Amino acid sequence: MEMLSSRQVYANSWMTVREDAVRRPDGTNGIYGVIDKPTYALVIPRDGDRLRMVEQFRYPVGRRRWEFPAGTAPDRAEVDPAELAVQELREETGLVAGRMELIGRLEVAPGMSSQTGTVWLATELTEGPAQREHTEQDMRTAWFTAAEFEAMARSGAMPDSQSLAAYLLLQLHDRG
Repeated sequence: MEMLSSRQVYANSWMTVREDAVRRPDGTNGIYGVIDKPTYALVIPRDGDRLRMVEQFRYPVGRRRWEFPAGTAPDRAEVDPAELAVQELREETGLVAGRMELIGRLEVAPGMSSQTGTVWLATELTEGPAQREHTEQDMRTAWFTAAEFEAMARSGAMPDSQSLAAYLLLQLHDRG
């Protein structure tokens, strides 16, 4: 597929939206709307069989939901993924990891977004105060066992696709 032209149609501190005119392999023309966001870091804090998650209101879906701590840098900045993982863990949970291990990479929604993410396993954890951004003031955090996580996933109480994919990466990591 060949991009013929591209124009930005929207931008804010967290993302841009562009519209690309394209030529398909068969020679026909079309358009793609693309959401560009910087790389995010998702962290799975694990202490034995316990996993730390955060709950917050997610405006686009209109409800609170549990998920692993994750985020991007403000102002669409690209930050070293390892640094971003440390920052997001501390901001959202107050935890500091003695060990942080990259266990995988994810694409958010490749049919409409260029955003990719890194998945980190955080262990050897030390508790501290959360340092949340202003927009995260309603965030809660709690520990869940793996069995509780899986029950929430099965029942639909935890439908976050990035957290579910990250949990699969964790299972694959644990199997060696």
